[in-house]
Amino acid sequence: MLTLIAFLVTLGILIAVHEYGHFQVARWCNVKVLRFSLGFGKPIFSRRFGADNTEFVISALPLGGYVKMLDERELPTPGAVSEHDLTRAFNRQSVWKRIAIVAAGPAANLLLAIVLYWVLFMQGVPGMRPVLGDVPAQTAAAQAGLKAHDLIIAVAGDSVSTWTDVRWKLLQEAIKSPAVTVKVKDDSLREHETELKLDDIEKEDFESDFLEKLGLVPYRPAMPARLGEILPDGAAANAGLQTGDEILAVNDKPITEWEEFVTLVREKPEQPLTLRLKRGERELDAVVIPQAVDEHGKRIGRIGAAYQVDQGLLEKLSVTVRYDPLQSFSRAVDKTWETSVFSIKMLARMVTGEASWKGVSGPVTIASYAGQSAHIGWKSFVGFLALISISLGVLNLLPVPVLDGGHLLYYTIEIFKGSPVSEAAMEVGQRIGLAILALLMTVAFYNDITRFITG
Repeated sequence: MLTLIAFLVTLGILIAVHEYGHFQVARWCNVKVLRFSLGFGKPIFSRRFGADNTEFVISALPLGGYVKMLDERELPTPGAVSEHDLTRAFNRQSVWKRIAIVAAGPAANLLLAIVLYWVLFMQGVPGMRPVLGDVPAQTAAAQAGLKAHDLIIAVAGDSVSTWTDVRWKLLQEAIKSPAVTVKVKDDSLREHETELKLDDIEKEDFESDFLEKLGLVPYRPAMPARLGEILPDGAAANAGLQTGDEILAVNDKPITEWEEFVTLVREKPEQPLTLRLKRGERELDAVVIPQAVDEHGKRIGRIGAAYQVDQGLLEKLSVTVRYDPLQSFSRAVDKTWETSVFSIKMLARMVTGEASWKGVSGPVTIASYAGQSAHIGWKSFVGFLALISISLGVLNLLPVPVLDGGHLLYYTIEIFKGSPVSEAAMEVGQRIGLAILALLMTVAFYNDITRFITG
């Protein structure tokens, strides 16, 4: 239910903002708007407002929207427009006004991303400090001389505060350079720079955690199997387990880390597990029967207990990055610009075969990410919303007929040509554009299905 709600909220906000951009600029240019629609297909809600009696509609299929403006070319008879409204027809506007109206939709999505990032940077973005764990031998990080407990403080000359920053900077550098300068601070608080090679990264790696391939493994402190929150009516609660209990053994097998315990529980749905645990200064036994649940089509066990986090260690490894309003706005603009440019570069690399088409996502993946980010918290969801808003803005600016960018291409040709593009040429363009969109949708749905099957 949370995933469905988050998905509908995401679509509703992004589509409404995009179409409102077209709508508002059309009004500023004195173009008459006949309909403002969120969604396609059969209307499920309709009301008329304003001096122009504009119809505002919510339609059944929520995967898009449109703003229908008065246009003589779309009327059944050329003389159907009254003399009073002739000057307000879209097709009678100057090419510069038409460009402004069409560009306003993608621009609104990019402005939304700036506003969302601005709010996030002012509120503070939580993350984990980029402290290295054990660096695997023969990796690029080992060859660069990086060691366990090194704190990464800069990549390519730009300061970084979290692992998210590190990944983003390396992702940008990986598509333009075979190596990058990394600055670290060691255990003795001494700073030094080194060159990290990126030429081992292949196009498939962009869709996975390529940091691990480079040898940049986050520091993970020892996590004893100590229970935190116990869910009411869960298997752990029914077995009498309590917060703070430390699991020493399961079925006489010694347990030293939390992940070992989780793995054993997942593998034994509805099978009794004899636990040896430590409670305070005492050791005692308990029997727990993991409840069976379905996860991506696989039957696993759960006991309804969480890990007890060491707050002191968590505070040491975590950080909240926060800026004042002016700095936040500047960083929001930079983040939106960098993400937009990166998206275009990745699209270009997909076309040339340098990047995998697995990065193209459809509604199923977007819905999944919307639900996951909403579950984590509002900051995560706002960040996701900003990213998708940028993607929508960039996608619509592509010079593909039927998209906003395709219309902008026509108008650019008109400026140099001195007259509008012919109807015949536009019709051919429409067919090409629809074919390209159909191909993209096919790839997106294929990737969605593949991710769903493989989990």
